[in-house]
Amino acid sequence: MNSTTPINPLNFEERLTRSKGRSSRNRMANARVTQTEHEELVAVAKAEGKALSEWAREVLLREARSARADALFTEIVAIRMLLNLVLKPLSCGEVMTPESFSAVLTNVRTTKHKAATDVMEQYVIPEQKEQ
Repeated sequence: MNSTTPINPLNFEERLTRSKGRSSRNRMANARVTQTEHEELVAVAKAEGKALSEWAREVLLREARSARADALFTEIVAIRMLLNLVLKPLSCGEVMTPESFSAVLTNVRTTKHKAATDVMEQYVIPEQKEQ
């Protein structure tokens, strides 16, 4: 079919109005990249079905807000550590004294940040580790 009319015509009035309740985006955050880096960024954005600008905005905001996520992740790892350190002796028939439980809590408190970092390292892309 040789039709010059697009299947889904763009409604420019809709495109130019922002969603209700959303404040205006009137500032820019720029970064200079190489041609190769730009192609890589465009490919990733396209793979997620997004325009480069929208994808970049989401990535920048996610990274800016990651301190909260890092704290939550660290606490989740701490709970995992606590469960492992408490359940293993109990499942082996050992009795956990209040002193040994306090020692486990102290261990979790002092090592949870390192453990969370180690867990996150498992998810780093191999090319990023080399840089």
